[in-house]
This record gives sequence, C-alpha cells and structure tokens, in this order.
Amino acid sequence: MLITAEELARHLDDPDWIVIDTRHELTNPDTGPRVYAEGHIPGAYFMHVDHDLSGPKTGKNGRHPLPGLAEFAAKLNERGVGPGKQVVIYDDMAGNYAVRLWWMLRWLGHDKVAVLDGGYPLWVKEGRPVTKEVPAPRKGAFVPRPHLGDAVDVHFVGRFSESPEMKLVDARIAERFSGKQETIDPVAGHVPGAINRFWKDNLDSDGRFKAAARLREEFDRLLEGARPEQVVHMCGSGVTACHNIFAMELAGLSGSKLYPGSWSEWCADPARPVARESQ
Repeated sequence: MLITAEELARHLDDPDWIVIDTRHELTNPDTGPRVYAEGHIPGAYFMHVDHDLSGPKTGKNGRHPLPGLAEFAAKLNERGVGPGKQVVIYDDMAGNYAVRLWWMLRWLGHDKVAVLDGGYPLWVKEGRPVTKEVPAPRKGAFVPRPHLGDAVDVHFVGRFSESPEMKLVDARIAERFSGKQETIDPVAGHVPGAINRFWKDNLDSDGRFKAAARLREEFDRLLEGARPEQVVHMCGSGVTACHNIFAMELAGLSGSKLYPGSWSEWCADPARPVARESQ
C-alpha cells in the first residue's frame, strides 16, 4: 500500500510500474497541470482530480462524483494500466488526493496499487530525478470490475446514519464538521450521527503515514467496537475520506466503505437533516 521513494527510484525504468501524479489544489484547479508541467517524477502521467477522477456535476451529486466507468477505464488504458501492473500514485499533500485514485482502482478491481509515502515533497527533498518530459501514451488492458459493496449512496446514509449498525466517519477538519466554519459548501454542519476523524490525524509530523500499530490503536478507540464493514467514510466530496479508508487498511482494518457524494451532496438537499455542535 505504501511505496518509499527509494523503492520507486529503483523501478523508474520498469515497464510493469506505472506512476501517476495527482497533485491538485481545491481552490485553483489549474495548479495541478501547472506544477506537473514545471516538473514531475520521470515517467509519471498526470490525472486531474476534477476532470479525470470525477464525473459530471449536477448540483445535487456532490463536488466530486464518481466518473463513468467506460470513460475512466479509457483514461487508465492510455496510461498503461492493466493486470499485473504496479501503479504508484503521488501528490504533494501527504496523500490527500492520491488516495482517491488508490481507492478507485481498488474499487474497480485493480489491487496492485500503492501511494508514495511522503509524496513529491520528499522525492524532491531527497534529490531524486525530476523531469518536464511528458511520457507517451501506453496501451493498457484495464477492465473495470466494480466491487459494488465498497461504496454507498445518499439513501443508504440517510437510512443508517444514526443506527448502531453503522459508524459514519467524517474526515473534514473539526471546525467544518462542527458547523463553526464553512468555506467551501453552502451549508455548515454534519450528517446526524457522524463522528469526526480529520484525515491529517493519520500522519506523523514529517507528513508520512503513522505506523500501522498506532493507527490500529487510534481507530479501535474511535470506532468503539464497530467492525470495519460497519464503517462508512465521508468528507466534503469523497476525496479525503479515502485517506481514512487507506489508514484503516494500513492498520489491518479492511472492509470499510466510501460515501462518494459526502457532505457536498448531502447538504444540497435542504430537506436532509443537519447537525451542528454548540458554538
């Protein structure tokens, strides 16, 4: 699940390894393509969080709805993804965006996928090679085979959000979760019954993931005995929620689910209930 910069450097010329750059800035979607053009890991392809890892928005389905499977598969095939290929994904935000593609590939049946621990900042800090050269398209053989139980929809969340049968974990920063601050979505607060685990809590001070044993201890405490298959993850738009899924997998807690629409979908309907903590 995690690849070190040292290990990736040994495989830069390996045709069975595919590197994908997912750097992004939520408030400036042009940032990712710009920084990729300025320099990236040799051989890395770029995939845009808004345009490649998300589908069309309707105003009711959240800020980053899942893309159509055929279109997404075509983009992966242009980058050479297929059976037996090791995919390594990186960003410059401690996996904040890379985990979205990690989850999507696993959701669609490609398990040989990892995140670069420490991401692009560590790669550069260690003096490893950087290029502006864009790799040529490759021919892949990726066929999506979705694991239907890996994702749930807004109706599922509405039925079970306050049920003991489900733990709904929200990855947003505490101020947004509580409703005390909201700078992105039109409504502040959280889904009733949800609990908060800010995605950055999965990281050490150096921006790398905490040790598996420490993550296991923290999630066991958070989940209070709930089994992984009872856990549904959300955030603002189904991106950083994947960070908590990734951390749970690292901790040996496999089987939790993603609510892709997340808060941006939930709050788009004024009829849905909203919880806020007292100011």
